[in-house]
Amino acid sequence: MTHPAPTRFSAGRAPIPMQQVEGREWWLWGFAVVVTLVLTLGIVALTFPGLHLSTDDSYSHILKEWVRGLAALVLLFDLYTVYQHLQLQRIRRRLMERERLFHLITENAADMIAVVDTDGKRLYNSPAYEKILGYSPEELAATSSIEQVHPDDRARVLQAAQKAHLTGCGDPLEYRMRHQDGSWRVLESTSSAIPGANGEAEGLVIVNRDITDRKRAEALLEHRAFHDGLTNLPNRALFLDRLQRAISVSERHSDFKFAVLLIDIDEFKIFNDSLGHATGDELLIQIARRLTACLRGADTVSRGPNGIAPCPAGDHTLARPGGDEFVVLAAELRDPSDAIRMSERIQERMTAPFAVNGQEVVISASIGIVFSGRSTTAEDVLRDAEIAMYRAKHAGKARCEVFDNAMQTDAVNRLQLETDLRKALECNEFRVYYQPLVSLQDGRIVGFEALTRWQRPQGIAMPSEFITVAGETGLIVPMNRRLLREACQQLRRWQSLFPAAAPLFMSINVTAREFEQPDVASHIRESLQQTGVDPGCIDLEITENIAMGDAVRSALVLAELKSLGVRLSIDDFGTGYSSLSRLQRFPVDTLKIDRSFITGMGADLESHEIVRIIVILAHSLGLKVVAEGIETQEQMDTLKPLGCELGQGYLFSRPGAAETIEELLLSRQTAEAVGSKGRP
Repeated sequence: MTHPAPTRFSAGRAPIPMQQVEGREWWLWGFAVVVTLVLTLGIVALTFPGLHLSTDDSYSHILKEWVRGLAALVLLFDLYTVYQHLQLQRIRRRLMERERLFHLITENAADMIAVVDTDGKRLYNSPAYEKILGYSPEELAATSSIEQVHPDDRARVLQAAQKAHLTGCGDPLEYRMRHQDGSWRVLESTSSAIPGANGEAEGLVIVNRDITDRKRAEALLEHRAFHDGLTNLPNRALFLDRLQRAISVSERHSDFKFAVLLIDIDEFKIFNDSLGHATGDELLIQIARRLTACLRGADTVSRGPNGIAPCPAGDHTLARPGGDEFVVLAAELRDPSDAIRMSERIQERMTAPFAVNGQEVVISASIGIVFSGRSTTAEDVLRDAEIAMYRAKHAGKARCEVFDNAMQTDAVNRLQLETDLRKALECNEFRVYYQPLVSLQDGRIVGFEALTRWQRPQGIAMPSEFITVAGETGLIVPMNRRLLREACQQLRRWQSLFPAAAPLFMSINVTAREFEQPDVASHIRESLQQTGVDPGCIDLEITENIAMGDAVRSALVLAELKSLGVRLSIDDFGTGYSSLSRLQRFPVDTLKIDRSFITGMGADLESHEIVRIIVILAHSLGLKVVAEGIETQEQMDTLKPLGCELGQGYLFSRPGAAETIEELLLSRQTAEAVGSKGRP
């Protein structure tokens, strides 16, 4: 059922169409009474004795017929009048019901309902206006409907109202309206025209819905989609969007220059793991604040005693793409050197201590810089900055590097190497080479070190060509697990073919990536059980830096490995930062002196003294000593008097495949047999 549009409204009150119905009803009753009186008087006049002269019977008969006819008309008119009255009563009841329903809806509706005339004057406002906007009916009645609309939105509101007047229905519209307290609320509005008697609109019915909270939620969701939740800085997506815009501007205007600085916090993982992720998050927040202040040229550190000058001010964007990385889009540079000076200021500010949860933390940052004009996509620019940043890290950290074409070539080569390594692992292209370990006292081969070689189509690749990349990508873990199983199987074969009073043993390196794995001990145990080798014949080598990096965790992992029954060695001893107290707590059996000291023994008295002290230290702790890199007889003759038990190097044998080493063992066995027969 459609409701007729109201034609009379009162500001602050409901429309009252009932007055029109009542006026029409009184007119009908008045008209009926007048007609009834006139007809009645006529009948009386015709039938009253003495008021007519003729006594003709026919005339009397005709007169009586007329009287009866008039009486019948009066009766019909009265019946019609009663019918019309009943109809008006029914309409009145329906209007009253509709008016009651209108009041019920408008009084309780959450939306604001308004009626305005063609001039914008308020004719009616529902009570929701006072609840939502705080205005009383009197305040609304005293103002125009456009006065509370935001000045920037008034043109759109008037345009929508004009369209509603012309077409009968306006487009949905969002605009701002001032609250009674001065704040702005966002309304969603629809309007419909009130048709008049001549077909033209007499006003508008406007329904407004308060969507302020929804718009705030949408804005918050949009903000979170493009900002980092921890630091509230722009995230990777927003930064790439702004960077792409900068690229577009630079392509249109050759004088527009910009640079991208990718900032990576050095050794952040160590800090995060040792002090906890909550403390790490707090440090990242403080770093973000310091960088923000730096880019605004308002860092308080610049006013400190160190005399650091403020960073160049400009239209810069600081973002956190993820992890411990921050990135700066330095726009409108006058000269490329501005970006370099900016990176230097950032590094200086990073050296100032951070106070994090009661602790003083000192950090450094490596920065990669790329200038505009090199790439046409934001992803490529950010990639180039990342390449430059990694070059800065590899060059010693706490420095900055500017991207050049050579870096991209190196990055492409590295990516190709990673791809080749993965394929090599799938195709089983890695080979195990063995280098003998020899007793310096009698020259016997007592064990071997298992080493990885890569059998590439173009030839054998040495570890220096791929081990670093394998370690960084994590491929070293499956590579070394495969090496462990194969080396254990080979050791069992050689122990069977060449029995000795002291069984041959096998040294196997445990890399940093393997040492970090929580299941490193379980995997080694599984390999030992599968191959059936005696754990006491396996010597696991851990470099000095790995063992001493996190002393608490290292002690736990080494104890877990020792519980397998294997022997443990500290490799490359003398090149790291060993502590005697730590070394004493570790369950190690052997120290391996780094080859750099062995090589310099002949010409460098300091290297000779270092080797001597290491041997004395090891023996005082009950440890054996292995000298790596023995290449001359002179080096061997120098080591023997010092008490070094074992040696390894080209003087005895180069690393070789299993077949080559087996031939060496056979030849030595034959030589020993001939020598024993020749002795009396």
